Amino acid sequence: MGQKIDIINKTEYQEVVNVWESSVRATHHFIREEDIEYFKPLILNTYLDAVELRCIRNNKNHIVGFLGAAEQNLEMLFIHPDYRGKRIGKSLLDYSIDNLNVTKVDVNEQNEQAVGFYKHCGFEIIGRSELDSSRKPYPILHMELKK
Repeated sequence: MGQKIDIINKTEYQEVVNVWESSVRATHHFIREEDIEYFKPLILNTYLDAVELRCIRNNKNHIVGFLGAAEQNLEMLFIHPDYRGKRIGKSLLDYSIDNLNVTKVDVNEQNEQAVGFYKHCGFEIIGRSELDSSRKPYPILHMELKK
């Protein structure tokens, strides 16, 4: 499978949300069910329109990983659980740095795999917030690409 970076059409937003939900359920064991349900319509109707979206597809043209970036922030990077460990996240992250000028990312502190991934890719922790941007009790680490 080539790591071709593709754009996402608005008609595919539900598919993007499905990838997000599968990824969150596989990696964010700390998030409550009601919060997953709270975020789903927000992502579908608000968040996806606010970011520059890119994806990687499988050979059946299904989205298997995606990113969303805005103002040098990586706002989203989610990989379908069946496709983890295949360098899809790394390909998308590299693309966002090289083409979308990404230098910052906020990561759930409890998502240790993600924190480790970004550290491995050259990011360092520059701050911490007790609550996430929706004021929910999920501490956030603010990370920045080392110069």
